[in-house]
Amino acid sequence: MNSDLLDGLNPRQLAAVTLAPVPALILAGAGSGKTRVLTTRIAWLISTGQASPGGILAVTFTNKAAREMHTRLAAMLPIDTRGMWIGTFHGLCNRMLRAHWRDAALPQTFQILDSADQLAMVKRVMKAQGIDEERFPPRQVTWAIAAEKEAGRRAGAMEATDEFSRRVRDVYEAYDQQCQREGVVDFAELLLRSFELLSRHEVLRQHYQRRFRHLLVDEFQDTNVLQYRWLKLLAGDDGAVFAVGDDDQSIYRFRGANVGNMAAFEREFHVREVIKLEQNYRSHGCILDAANALITHNAQRLGKTLWTAEGRGEPLRVYEAVTDHEEAGYVVDEVAQLRQEGVRLIDIALLYRSNAQSRVLEHALFAAGLPYKVYGGLRFFERQEIKHALAYLRLVANPDDDGALLRVINFPTRGIGARSIEQLQDAARERGISLWAAACGGHGGGRASGAIGGFVQMIERTRASVAGLALGEIVDAVIDASGLKPHYRTEKEGEDRLGNLDELVNAAAAFDLAAATATVEGDIVDADPAALPALDAFLAHAALEAGDTQAGAGQDALQLMTVHASKGLEFHAVFVVGLEEGLFPHENSLDEHDGLEEERRLMYVAITRARRRLYLTFSQSRMLHGQTRYNVASRFLREIPEALLKPVNASPARHAAGLAGHGFGGGGSGGRSSVAGPSWSAQYGRAPSAPRVTDPAVATIAARAADHPFRVGQNVEHAKFGPGVVVAAQGSGSDARVRVNFRNAGEKELLLAYAKLTAA
Repeated sequence: MNSDLLDGLNPRQLAAVTLAPVPALILAGAGSGKTRVLTTRIAWLISTGQASPGGILAVTFTNKAAREMHTRLAAMLPIDTRGMWIGTFHGLCNRMLRAHWRDAALPQTFQILDSADQLAMVKRVMKAQGIDEERFPPRQVTWAIAAEKEAGRRAGAMEATDEFSRRVRDVYEAYDQQCQREGVVDFAELLLRSFELLSRHEVLRQHYQRRFRHLLVDEFQDTNVLQYRWLKLLAGDDGAVFAVGDDDQSIYRFRGANVGNMAAFEREFHVREVIKLEQNYRSHGCILDAANALITHNAQRLGKTLWTAEGRGEPLRVYEAVTDHEEAGYVVDEVAQLRQEGVRLIDIALLYRSNAQSRVLEHALFAAGLPYKVYGGLRFFERQEIKHALAYLRLVANPDDDGALLRVINFPTRGIGARSIEQLQDAARERGISLWAAACGGHGGGRASGAIGGFVQMIERTRASVAGLALGEIVDAVIDASGLKPHYRTEKEGEDRLGNLDELVNAAAAFDLAAATATVEGDIVDADPAALPALDAFLAHAALEAGDTQAGAGQDALQLMTVHASKGLEFHAVFVVGLEEGLFPHENSLDEHDGLEEERRLMYVAITRARRRLYLTFSQSRMLHGQTRYNVASRFLREIPEALLKPVNASPARHAAGLAGHGFGGGGSGGRSSVAGPSWSAQYGRAPSAPRVTDPAVATIAARAADHPFRVGQNVEHAKFGPGVVVAAQGSGSDARVRVNFRNAGEKELLLAYAKLTAA
């Protein structure tokens, strides 16, 4: 055995690597070196003669992780790792089915459908059955079929309790038959077909159970029901399953992950010892203490406590902003300071709960000239749904825009095929006119001419209906008329796209306000805001922000991403923004089983991405879904001990300016919050920092605000309505007013001269 293999392992890592060949559960905390433990375990088993390279099966959750494991093993041992069974669940099942295609009732050259091909086949099946796609959206039917497969159920075993599930069952059965006829499988089918193969073929099952006496599984907390059943089948009674995972980082329930698999594994495999990897090699002590304190509020966990030998480090910086724009400004200022201290931009991450939050951050970075990269996604103005919406807006501004027309003439689909569009282009080219003019002249051709006419009428109606509206209202109305929202509601992860469309309305409203007041630097495309109509100016602004600001390959750039996308990554400094009730934790989670605990695990992941410095920010008001909302700090901030936090407060002048800029009460659903409670500063009794006033108008607003007896976030009591929290405050003297979110009576707007309101 190569003794160098075990050099540098800490006692718990060493115990895991050299464990006897029995079922083992390794609770590997964030930054505890789990990848090293997994690969060293494999190398140790081979070098000690306990297993041959062909007798090991290792499951990873990404192809990238599988490649990394191959590379590390090749560096540890003088063996060719290419023939080893190391890969994802789908990759390993594909390999098994290729080897036993006859037993699996598949053609030798079976093909794998991607998600687009799968959806297209479901649509064909539904059309053949005469099913109305409006009532039963094909995407939803496709997800339902995938969910049944991932639960290990064929169509005949489905529970059909309503019309939708009965339709899904019928389509599922016909879809399976069509796939079999064509010799194709989808991704979920790879695992289900492999599971069925091992279940019914005893000789084959026993062969693989004898061969793979050592099964190693990474990210065990992310396994779904069928994956766990497949592993149990492959392990049999004697298989040594080495399961590595962290239940505190289980954040993919929306993809089918079942955090309960870890507890089930410990129970069903009779695990005698759970080895906890708790020494963290990534973060300073204050960061880890905050993560430990937060996660203890979850009841359903196996339990561990991270620690480090790297020292205490700095407390977590907490910033309370007045508006989301102020929050973004603070982030930009701190990033610039970190850069001056020698921290590379690539070592700084901005994390947010929802993709739509990136727009304000991107705008601030654009204005400051800071290069950035949106990790795992596109910049705001380059996202598909935003480009579609902008194309509709371009047509409203200028119907002769051929590029915009081609992008959306059949999106969402309205029965205009490629041939009809070609005929339209030919007609426009022959006459030397725009596509719009050709369409208005009835040159669509064939059966689609009626559909093209309907598209023209829709654009004309929309152009007429938005005349005289404010910019934000124009954008909102055009998006509503486009049909984009109903289309994206049928997508599995369409919530993000819908949120981004709402954020485009916010962007337009903010742009309009900035152009009118000329107070927000970088928001005005032209030195004279009146030089362009509002819509044209906004479209020019969007085109500029979609330009060259995002960093190119290899360039030092700030990293922007959702918390979900950050899992597995680490950075010198991390900003977690938008820590407000209803946003993080997300309001949807509060009504779901285990929803709040998963949100807390998500926050735990966010905290443990930081190595040396962590910023936590929230805003008293934020534009969300086209409306201003007034917020209270996230409960997650209150779950971190105060001794670990270093608050940074907003100035009263900027506070007042933020409230005045958004208008009293925010309209609509403004003021909504999930929990009525004190603001951060009110809770901890810290006064705001000294005002920084440079604009006389802002100074006037600040002076008026200073005279107001109540402030946003303050707890109050009313003689009739009971306890509540102030969500907006305006005016002074006899004109002083507040909007209060009462715990038992909802929101009320009160004139203080007549209201019996007192501080709680």
